[in-house]
Formats: sequence, structure tokens, C-alpha cells
Amino acid sequence: MSSGISTRRAFLQTVPVVGLGAAPRKKPNIVWIMADDLGWGDVGCYGQKQIRTPHIDRMANEGLRFTDAYAGCTVCAPSRSVLMTGLHTGHTSVRSNPGGVPLLESDVTVAEVLKGAGYTNGIFGKWGLGDIGTVTAMKKGFDTHVGFLHQAHAHFQYPRFIYEDDRELPLEGNGDNSFKTYANDVFVEKGLAFIRENKDRPFFAYFALTIPHFAPQVPEDSMAEYRGKFPEGAPFRPPNGRLPEQRELRTAFAGMVSRMDRYAGRILALLKELGLERDTIVFFTSDNGGIRAGENYFNSTGPYRGQKGNLYEGGLRVPMVVRWPGQVPAGRTSAFAWSFQDFLPTAAELAGVKAPACDGISVLPALLGKKQKPHTQLYWEFPRYIAKTGTFAEEIPVQAMRRGDWKAVRPKAGGAIELYNLKSDPGETKDVAAGQASLVAEFDKAMRAAHQHPRPQREPAHRWWDVRS
Repeated sequence: MSSGISTRRAFLQTVPVVGLGAAPRKKPNIVWIMADDLGWGDVGCYGQKQIRTPHIDRMANEGLRFTDAYAGCTVCAPSRSVLMTGLHTGHTSVRSNPGGVPLLESDVTVAEVLKGAGYTNGIFGKWGLGDIGTVTAMKKGFDTHVGFLHQAHAHFQYPRFIYEDDRELPLEGNGDNSFKTYANDVFVEKGLAFIRENKDRPFFAYFALTIPHFAPQVPEDSMAEYRGKFPEGAPFRPPNGRLPEQRELRTAFAGMVSRMDRYAGRILALLKELGLERDTIVFFTSDNGGIRAGENYFNSTGPYRGQKGNLYEGGLRVPMVVRWPGQVPAGRTSAFAWSFQDFLPTAAELAGVKAPACDGISVLPALLGKKQKPHTQLYWEFPRYIAKTGTFAEEIPVQAMRRGDWKAVRPKAGGAIELYNLKSDPGETKDVAAGQASLVAEFDKAMRAAHQHPRPQREPAHRWWDVRS
């Protein structure tokens, strides 16, 4: 990690935007659409056969589809911390996942970088990096936020309330087993309004959707699209009786994925309506790998081993489609490997400002279909959190690192390293560590160096359920 990270706020030196083709009419708008727990194989352009995602598939046909893109972590909050700060999980502030743990006041987010470049910023959906009264999105460079703060609150698709600019926004008809207003519908409507309001100036619109994360709830029109098409598995019995038992898990999952795709289509349609397509770069991805929920009926993680919660490819590799007509080449596929930590420096270069020191690199050349020097290494960890003390175990955590085609995984804290060649064995089925002792030693040294023991991370005294369940 660069020694400059301690002075990350001294960064707003304007630099020219480089590497662009025919220049857009203004600094490009940036739209980041992120699903929640969507697997690499859950959309059509990545091989999904049973769930329809025509808008994301069209995005891929009109843009660039990355096969080797990675989330910041294998679970929600640390992954979002990497996305916002550009620091990988060996360095980023939030490395636990109980919900409500805030970023540090000293953290510089991508929204703050863009705000310094003259952007108006909005987040619509899950923040997950600080509850009310702590470090909310509104304190980290966003001009507006409509959605959830505490990530456990975001487990409910029909909550009694969400937040709008750090004030409670009641949702009509929700509560006491009443389900009328779908939270994600509200996020998207508010986000579309934000784009309309800011069409004449540069904006960053972050759609942090909370589907297809469980609870498995979606409006009836999305259920009807798939009802009767799949044999259903075991019912979902939610804890604490907060939700009714859900017996149509596969139908609900497919409906949530298609509804998410419909949202993406509406965003693209609005950009076209406003004449902003050539001025706007749109990213579509997921916050971590897919979750199989005890099965893999939809082949959510594609050919990859593992799922959300572990550091094999299925837990880290995510869909990543990028569209920018006239700039990003259309209809291409790239195997360039990059991760969420790269978004901040990439956004900074798009905006024409210098990024603060971080672990990421600008991947703008790769986005534009040009040759780019690859990462020396990509690193992930998920340290063991001790909720009672708000601290982390004093041990070498579970870790993973990719260098070129080689991937090292330490699946148990303090345990032995497994080694895989992703070119010949993308499914991580054959551990070759025994025959590569010197390479394993190099990975061990590099992973130990990438890890800094995390600070204590207690949840705030106030939590969303203290106000209203």
C-alpha cells in the first residue's frame, strides 16, 4: 500500500482526461448499477438459460463484457468498502459484515473524489457502511441518498421505512404482514428522477439494488412471469417470524433477477430519451459472488467453485458489463482481471482529477478496449470477527491472491495455502501446491504483507431495529 494513503485528502489536483476517443460533450456521467448476491452465471450474457435478462444482454452486445472481474470481497459490507475507498480488504476500513459498521471520517470515497471534480452524486439503495447517526452516505460525498443504511434492514424488500437524505421515509402499506410498496421500485424511481434533474451537469448515480438478495420477495407481476416454470425446492423459513414462509423460492429468485434487469433497461432508456447515452458510462455488476442456498438450480456461479462467503472464484468473480457508446467498444469480451478497488481511480481519471493513493489502478484503457498493463496482484481476505468485543481474531485470516493465471487460496485461518492455475483449471478443482513449493512461499509472503490487522469495529449504539421493526 502506498505511503500516501495517510494523506489521502490532498488529492484534488486537476489532470486532463486521457485515452478517450471522440470527446463527449462534457465530463462523462457515471452510472454504477449493482445487484446484491447476483452470481456470475445469473444473467444471459454469462450463460444463464432459464432467467430472462434482455436489457443486461443488450448492454453486453452494445458494450464490453468482462469475464475476469472481481468484487471487493466475498460478502456485502467489506466489498462496498473496497468499492468506495479503493482500498482492498487488507487495508479498507470496514472488514466485518454484521451491519452498521461505519467508514472512518478520514476515508476518502469515490463520491468525494467526484464531488471535487464538480459532480452531483446520488445513491439509491443500500449504503451498508454506517447507520444513522454515524458515517452515512450523505457525509461521504453524496448529495442525496434514498435507501437503506444498515445492511440487515436491507434484508426486507417491503420495509416499513427507508431513509431519504438521512430522514425516515415511510413506505405506504408496509408492515404487519402488509406488502404494498417494493423498496427497489422506490430506489429506481428516485434514481431516474435524479438523472432527469441533473441531466445538464455531470452526475454519478449509484444504484445499489438489494435484489436478488433474500428475503425472496418480489411483486406479483414478476412472480407471474415464472410461476409454474420450475420445480420448487424446500421452503424458506425466515428467522424470528418477521416474514411469512416463502414456498416459491426459485420463482421469486428468477423474478427478482428479471426485475433487476427491467430496472437496468429503464435506466438505459432514460439516458437515450435525454440524449445522454454518449455522455454516460454505465457499469453493471454484483456486490459479491452468488449464493446457492443449498442448491445450484440456476447454475448461479457458472463453472466456478464456491459461493458467497468463501474466497474461491464463485464467491468473488462477478458479472461486469460496461457500456459507453462511441467510447467503449461494442460487442466485445475481455479477460482483463480487475476488481472493485479499481473503480475509484478509474472514476477519477474519467472526471479529470487525480485519485488519492489507493490499492487500485485506473482501468480506463481496458474499458476503452486498449492494451493495459495488468495488476501485479489482486488480493482478498475475510478476517474472523468477534461480535462480543467488536475485534478480530489475532491470526492470519482466510486469504486469496491472484497473480496472472495463478490463484492462491488460504481457506482456513492460519492454514495451508492451496494453489490453482486458473487458465487450465478455472474451477479450482486441482490443488497443485505440493508441486510448486517456491511459488507457494512467494504467495504466502505476499499475502502476509498485504494484510494489516483491522481496527475494532463495533456497531453503533443506535441500530435500525431500535426504531422500528
